[in-house]
Amino acid sequence: MFVDRAKIIIKSGKGGNGAVTFRREPFVPEGGPDGGDGCKGGDVIFMADASLRTLMDFRYKKKYEAENGQDGMKKKRFGKNAEDLIIKVPPGTVVIDEETGLVMKDLVKAGDSFVAARGGKGGKGNVHFKNSVRQAPNFAEAGGFAKERNVILELKLIADVGLIGFPNVGKSTILSVSTNSNPKIANYHFTTITPNLGVVEIFNDGFVMADIAGIIEGAHQGAGLGHKFLKHIERTKVLIHVVDISGSEGRDPIEDFDKINNELRLYNEKLALKPQIVAANKMDMVSADDPKYLEFKAYIEAKGMKVFPVSAPIHEGIHELMAEAAAILHRLELETPEEEEQYEFFDFERDDVEEDFKEVYTSVADDGTYVIEGKQLKKIFDSTNFNDSGSLRYLYKYIEKKGALEELKRMGLEEGDIIRVFDYEFEYIEEF
Repeated sequence: MFVDRAKIIIKSGKGGNGAVTFRREPFVPEGGPDGGDGCKGGDVIFMADASLRTLMDFRYKKKYEAENGQDGMKKKRFGKNAEDLIIKVPPGTVVIDEETGLVMKDLVKAGDSFVAARGGKGGKGNVHFKNSVRQAPNFAEAGGFAKERNVILELKLIADVGLIGFPNVGKSTILSVSTNSNPKIANYHFTTITPNLGVVEIFNDGFVMADIAGIIEGAHQGAGLGHKFLKHIERTKVLIHVVDISGSEGRDPIEDFDKINNELRLYNEKLALKPQIVAANKMDMVSADDPKYLEFKAYIEAKGMKVFPVSAPIHEGIHELMAEAAAILHRLELETPEEEEQYEFFDFERDDVEEDFKEVYTSVADDGTYVIEGKQLKKIFDSTNFNDSGSLRYLYKYIEKKGALEELKRMGLEEGDIIRVFDYEFEYIEEF
C-alpha cells in the first residue's frame, strides 16, 4: 500500500540530573561535594533513506521517543550522552510542525537529515554549587526538559516527468509501455488510486516518470483524489498532458486540456508554468485528418506546445513522445537551475534561541492564590532540595532577582497570602 501522509509524535530525551554526593575525608564537612553532571538527552533526527518508498511504517507506530540522559554519579563521574533517535523516511518527505504549520525540513535527497527535537542538557552536580559560604551544597541541577512535538510527514514523489490528464485517458497504459512499471489498467475511472513510478530508458540514458492520477475539475479543492495527487506534481520538471483525442466518453479534448491546466494553476501557479508536452492518445480511434484532431492540434500549437499523436496499446508514437521529454530534460539541466525555496525552522525549546526561557510569569488563581511560573524557574524548582535551607535560599533568590515578588505586590500581595510555585505553596511573610 502506498502511504504518502502520516501524523506522529516525537519526543527527545530528558537531560540527566546532576548528582548530590559527598566524598569521605576527615575534617571536611560531609566529605566535600563530588556530585557529577548529568548527561545530555537524545535528539530526534529525521533522515532520508533511499531504500524507503512510502510512509507505511508510520501507520502502525505513532510515537517515537529518544533515550533520557544518564544522571550524574559520585566522584564527579558522568555517563555517556544518550543515543540519538534516527527516524528514516523516504527521500522527498516534507516534515511539518503540526502546531504552527511550518515546514521544518524538506528532505529531498537520500542522506538529508535534520534535528527535529533536541535532547535536554545535563544538569550540573552539586560540586558546581560549592562556594566560600556554602561548603556542602545539598542540591544539584535538574536535567533539561525533553521536547515533545506533533509532526506531519508528507511524501511528494520525486520524478522527472509527470503524466497528467483526466481519468481513463490512458496515462497508466503509456507508463506501462514506456517503462518497467506494471500499473493496474482497466476501462473505468480512478483505476489508479496510488501514484505509479517507472524508469524510461532512452538514448543510453533514462529518467523517472510518474502517473499522476485522480485529477478532475475541482481537484484543487479536494474533488476526486484532489490534493492526494496534485502535491506529487510539484517536484516534476516536465509534464506530459494526456488527452483522449477520440472523445470516447463524450468530453471535448480542448475543454479537457483547459480544465486540467486550470486546476494546476488554482492549486499552485508554478505548476502551470512547467514545460508541457501534449499526448493526443487513442489515435487508433480517429484518423490523422479528422477535423477534431486538427482543431485540437492547432489550438495547442498556438499556445507554443507540441502535440504528439499516440496510440499507447500498440506503442504508436510512444518513442517520439519519450524522446521529446528527454530532450526537454536535457535542456533544463543545461540551464541555470532555479534556486529551491529554503525553509527555516527554529526549535523554540532551545535555551539559546528562546527569548523568554528565563522569564518569570505571575498571576492570581481563582482561589486567590498568587502563582509564579516560568520554564527556567521550573528547572530550578526541580533541582531544589526542600529539606536544605541553602537550596531553598537559592530558589528564593532567583524569584526575587527576577522581580516576581515586586510584581505580586503590585497585584495586591500582602503578608499572610499564599504563593504557589508549581506544586509547592508557602505563606508570604514581610521581611523587616
